[in-house]
Amino acid sequence: MNSEYEMTIGIECHVQLATVTKLFSPADNDARGKGPNSVIDPIDFGLPGMLPILNNRAVELAVIAGRAMNAKIANVSRFDRKHYFYPDLPNGYQITQMYHPTILAGLVEAPMDDGGFVKVRIHHAHLETDAGKLTHYGDYSLVDLNRAGTPLIEIVTEPDMHSPQEAKAFAAELHKLMVYAGVTFGDLYHGNMRFDVNLSVAPVGSTELGKRAEVKNLNSFRSVERAAEYEFKRQVALLEKGERVVQETRGWDDASGRTSSQRSKEDAQDYRYMPDPDIPPIVLTNEQIEKMQENMPQLPPFYRDKWSNLGLDKSVIDSLLAHQSYAVLISTIQDNAGDEIAKRVAHWFASGVSTDEETAEVASNFVPEGYVELAKMVGANELSSTAAKEVFNELLVSDKSPRDIAEEKNLLQVSDESAISAIVDEVLTDPASAKAVEDFKAGNEKVIGFLVGQIMKKSQGKANPALAQKLIREKL
Repeated sequence: MNSEYEMTIGIECHVQLATVTKLFSPADNDARGKGPNSVIDPIDFGLPGMLPILNNRAVELAVIAGRAMNAKIANVSRFDRKHYFYPDLPNGYQITQMYHPTILAGLVEAPMDDGGFVKVRIHHAHLETDAGKLTHYGDYSLVDLNRAGTPLIEIVTEPDMHSPQEAKAFAAELHKLMVYAGVTFGDLYHGNMRFDVNLSVAPVGSTELGKRAEVKNLNSFRSVERAAEYEFKRQVALLEKGERVVQETRGWDDASGRTSSQRSKEDAQDYRYMPDPDIPPIVLTNEQIEKMQENMPQLPPFYRDKWSNLGLDKSVIDSLLAHQSYAVLISTIQDNAGDEIAKRVAHWFASGVSTDEETAEVASNFVPEGYVELAKMVGANELSSTAAKEVFNELLVSDKSPRDIAEEKNLLQVSDESAISAIVDEVLTDPASAKAVEDFKAGNEKVIGFLVGQIMKKSQGKANPALAQKLIREKL
């Protein structure tokens, strides 16, 4: 990065709300895996005489999203029409909230890899409908309106980020907040959340921001980071050549790692905003807002704070937070069995369980008792760490107890001192061990590994290695 220039980043994020139906029509809101133009209604087509009917659940989810971002909720909000003409927008306007949004100012604190946090202020977030989708085939294009009318909230931040890493951290944390709160399914592949990165460059110490370019529709945290890195270099190169940065909308090509110009950035007046005459204002009392927010699930900051005394690495915490059911499970174990047990199980989940959807589905049915029992068995030296991982992997797909699994696989560790003592005597008097015994007595500590290995072999891996080592030292 060029140290003479500073980047400033603001992000706009479109979040698809997890409602059953669309924002103003009774059409199915989940188009995943469904044929083009199969989940639409005359309201979505914008046919004459069709009147929108507001989906109350979308309003509730917006209010919950506001709580997740520490934002104030407006008691009165209104819808506007944003006019532009595009083949996938049948009405010729988008229904949005230009002047009176439902979600007001808020704050998100996103953890960074170095242990710090980036604080990003939320300017506001507004409810709106999505447009359809154009697919281009050589010399013609096809329109799919399945997505038209889908309820979104568009979250608009203040320009509080100053590095690609901060932008990535914010995008990742916002995604977790929205998914944990139940606001969205969060399926990035299907566009449930899409990030627009607004980036400008100015000399270090400048009191004015440079002209910004907006990179549209990024659907991964890595893309947010890479697009910001590229755009910073592109704008600095222009400034150093004495050229100016144009305010415009740019697209991102993930394969080449480059942005490209799409169109000049429109100003608000170009959209001819006007109040929507068909939709009454949303009026919410403080009591209604509190009721909507009262049963919201715990969010990632709650778990980070709760696990702060477990001594977990950030990578372990990130792995657990990657799926909500893991976080809930570890938290439940911590409540019922204490910190040490929770820490042991946390490491198994972080290193031994993938976060793909299928495994996550299994994880949602996990019961904590089996993992608590397994951790206690390890604590009592009944299982080695290697054997415990094997039992853990079996527990993920089995309804058997960890003890039954360990017995079936012949993994239980012998911690009976008299039984191991006999095996130690046998190994130490074996001619094959004579050299190692002699070396150990001469002060070569390393050979104890060989002796423990011989004991493990004779016990078929069942001897407790720590106890075996203790007995060797005592006997020699």
